[in-house]
Amino acid sequence: MTNLIAKEDSKSPITEAYRMIRTSIQFSNKGKGLKIIALTSAGPNEGKSTVVANLAVVMAQAGHKVVLLDCDLRNPSLHNIFNLQNKGLSNCVMAGENTADVVQRSEVQDLDVLTSGPIACYPSELLGSKRMQDVLNELAEKYDYVLIDTPPILSFTDAAVIAGKADGVILLMESGKVKPALAKEAKQILEHTKSNIIGVILNRVEVDTSPGTPGYYHLYGKDYNLNEQQLVQEEAK
Repeated sequence: MTNLIAKEDSKSPITEAYRMIRTSIQFSNKGKGLKIIALTSAGPNEGKSTVVANLAVVMAQAGHKVVLLDCDLRNPSLHNIFNLQNKGLSNCVMAGENTADVVQRSEVQDLDVLTSGPIACYPSELLGSKRMQDVLNELAEKYDYVLIDTPPILSFTDAAVIAGKADGVILLMESGKVKPALAKEAKQILEHTKSNIIGVILNRVEVDTSPGTPGYYHLYGKDYNLNEQQLVQEEAK
């Protein structure tokens, strides 16, 4: 199944879950000026890039002008998800190219993508540079929302660097995979950088789909692999 389920199946309960996340962000944004929002995870392979890509889709579908920025310079994936050429962020920061020349349009109306570009030798230094801040400022002036995919917070300092530049940060964790101690450590790192944690997404939650349960109601008439796709959003504790 496609990674962009929000684009391919608007009636999917998974797409509806992304809309719920979108709504929570919009409520959090009232009067707070949350334009640059980074999404990170505690560890690798928790579905972070897929989630931020689909979140960008549903935000654009709601009429917002959105740019999705791939700041995972060690293991970029957004160019593959959107089937785009990987010329982007590192070209802007290292080679001084204009953002307007490397931002690419996606197939979703009002959604543009700035891919990672060639993998840099020193990602954290690149992300912490003044030029990187200039790029974020340029994008924030042009778009309603700048959504950022970052590396796992416990694996590299890159995510902490970007989190400190963002207006808000969402922490994603895979249900049953991340130990409480690691989840607490991830939260502490973000707090140490004085990041504004606006929410937590608990990903790949098993849902009871037996008759009479909410899961059964939302999935009636469809056969979904819930272990791989169900999303639940919680407020940050």
